[in-house]
Amino acid sequence: MSDGFLRITNLRKHYGEGEAKVEVLRGITTSLARGEICVLLGPSGSGKSTFLNLVGSLEPADGGSIGIGDAELTTLSDREIVEYRRSQLGFVFQFYNLVPDLTIRENIEVCEYLSPNPLPLDDLLNSLGLWEQRSKFPNQVSGGQQQRCAIGRALVKNPSLLLCDVPTGALDYNTSKEILALMERVNREYGCTIVIVTHNDAIKHMAHPILRLRDGLLVEDVANHDVWPAADLEW
Repeated sequence: MSDGFLRITNLRKHYGEGEAKVEVLRGITTSLARGEICVLLGPSGSGKSTFLNLVGSLEPADGGSIGIGDAELTTLSDREIVEYRRSQLGFVFQFYNLVPDLTIRENIEVCEYLSPNPLPLDDLLNSLGLWEQRSKFPNQVSGGQQQRCAIGRALVKNPSLLLCDVPTGALDYNTSKEILALMERVNREYGCTIVIVTHNDAIKHMAHPILRLRDGLLVEDVANHDVWPAADLEW
């Protein structure tokens, strides 16, 4: 599949050997256009986080190819992979992984230095609703504000692709909706392509397209459907 900003072709990954061998991804092929929000659904153990790790070059694939923009990840050197992660990717995880001894501003600022073309930090703090909390430490703000900081840390590099692994998993219902609405605004304002891994089926209504994995296989790839604002989601 050659079209698209992110191009996945026959992607495969296993862990273990012999009788302990487990095929986690068994030939995934799909593509995403630049600027899309994609939701990746599936039960625990279906291969969602492994898919994200391979696209994020955190571990190598056993087979297949991953293309992003003009680059083909499987052909890049170790040095080029590092540069790809620095310049193209932003990561948001379920657990915020903030540095406790740095302020909210400083936690974001650390990643600003990784990019040759970072976003303006003050503008980003305002967009994320963190201006008033910028001088506080992580343990002085709410879970939702910590996740906003984690999003800011990923976004300040001005990445073309934002990978989010269960970003609302540690948050309550109302805060989760706020974070998803923030993701929508991030997508509109900064134009980055976003992949959100989740167990929550309701979140699919905010995305285009929807991918669903089961037992390492892509069992649903829906590009045309109604998209609802995150604020209207009920789950």
